[in-house]
Amino acid sequence: MSDKKIHFTKMHGAGNDYIYVNTLLYDVNGPNSASIKWSDRHKGIGGDGLVLICRPTTDAADYRMRIFNADGSEAMMCGNASRCIGKYLYERGLTDKTEIKLETLSGIKTLMLHLDSEGKTVESVTVDMLEPLTENHRQYADLSGGILLAEGRRFEGTFVCMGNPHFVTFLNDIDTIDIARYGAVMERDSNFPERCNIEFAQILSDGAIRTRVWERGSGITMACGTGACATAVAAALTGRASRRSEIRMDGGTLQIEWRTTDNHVYMTGPAEIVFDGEIGE
Repeated sequence: MSDKKIHFTKMHGAGNDYIYVNTLLYDVNGPNSASIKWSDRHKGIGGDGLVLICRPTTDAADYRMRIFNADGSEAMMCGNASRCIGKYLYERGLTDKTEIKLETLSGIKTLMLHLDSEGKTVESVTVDMLEPLTENHRQYADLSGGILLAEGRRFEGTFVCMGNPHFVTFLNDIDTIDIARYGAVMERDSNFPERCNIEFAQILSDGAIRTRVWERGSGITMACGTGACATAVAAALTGRASRRSEIRMDGGTLQIEWRTTDNHVYMTGPAEIVFDGEIGE
């Protein structure tokens, strides 16, 4: 380890926690290996991965996000991380905009910041997650008609692409099912050339949707923004819910709206700064 110190900020969106580094100030050489090392909850900072805040590659965006999972793989998009970036940029004085264009590997996302009465603190963020896809041959081969088999159990589900791939299955025993046992197998099913995020969901008596997540590259996480969006879309497509859903995840609740006006999915939820620190490269 070199003597060079990198400043980081630990943040979470509904319990989905990442390590954030402003690369306009600090270079991170080898972000894949850094994410593996720093995400370790026993020997590192601890988190679901590493998020880099970067200069955009296009004039159409204000900033760019790169996100690396805990296994070092680079992800295309993370809804919870994008909300956290909005809070970071505004509260750390990097922008005075309340509508920010964020470049990601799955397109440019619009972040709409909701401020407190004094205009100093970002209380929540709405993200335009763009249009969902139910077909993407690069991500989903559909070899088995929406049926996955894992550890002797049959799962019927819906594929939804929110830039990254998701398979949503609705169950009646969501709080007792072994997410790690089944999720690890389903992630690598032959239907998914790039692996897949798996959402286990259940419709509650009050109409809200309880969702637990197995994220490709990270395993069980407290929340997943794109996963919440995919769950809401899958629920609407299968007639289980309207185009507005409250998604309750292990780490918090997200509000999802799949608008008819533009067919885009809008996600609203919290973002929190946990602590700041320094670590050797």
